Amino acid sequence: MDHLFVMTYGRSGSTLLMGVLNSTPGYLIRGENQQAVRHLFHFHRDCLAEKQRRHPRRTSHSTHPWFGINGFDEAVSLDRIRELVDATLLRPEPDTRVTGFKEIRWYHEDLADYVAWLRQLFPGSRFVVNTRNLDDVAASGWWAQKPDAREVLEGIERRILEVADGLGDAAYRVHYDDFVADPTVLQGLFAWLGEPWDGERVRATMEVRHSVVPNRQQAQP
Repeated sequence: MDHLFVMTYGRSGSTLLMGVLNSTPGYLIRGENQQAVRHLFHFHRDCLAEKQRRHPRRTSHSTHPWFGINGFDEAVSLDRIRELVDATLLRPEPDTRVTGFKEIRWYHEDLADYVAWLRQLFPGSRFVVNTRNLDDVAASGWWAQKPDAREVLEGIERRILEVADGLGDAAYRVHYDDFVADPTVLQGLFAWLGEPWDGERVRATMEVRHSVVPNRQQAQP
């Protein structure tokens, strides 16, 4: 399977974009996970860093404070984390060709390192970067309660775009205001994905309201 991740910030229209991607046969892009995968990134990075810092012969003795860290296996760690993410978060189905998730929490200073690790975890993975008019974002949802929302959003978007620029062909940028006004602008995204363009399917998906959480009564079968 191929892996695809949506990089953006909150209130950017990313749930609608996720719906458009998932309308493509064989695509299964999951929603947000509170950047839980970042915890696995820190686990892997910290263990590897300490292994490299400590003397292997000394840490092989049970009297050493870092006893056993020399046995940390980078390849095994990546394999097991990959299995964990696939089995618990992504859960691809028999007909899944492309999986991944969309997330709105790409604002950490070590974003470039995290994305590089994701590409190591899932070789060949690609990233769709979604942006929106920041004035509209700053006035939407919880952002409207933050007096410095516009400034914070500018910093987040700048960091995301800098990382995306470094990814070259592994990243593709879309803008919410553009594809909502004219869905055909997404033809470039589908060409980049190597998928045929189905304008009717995309328009039908965009006519469905997204980012709606059903209440308990509505959620009942």
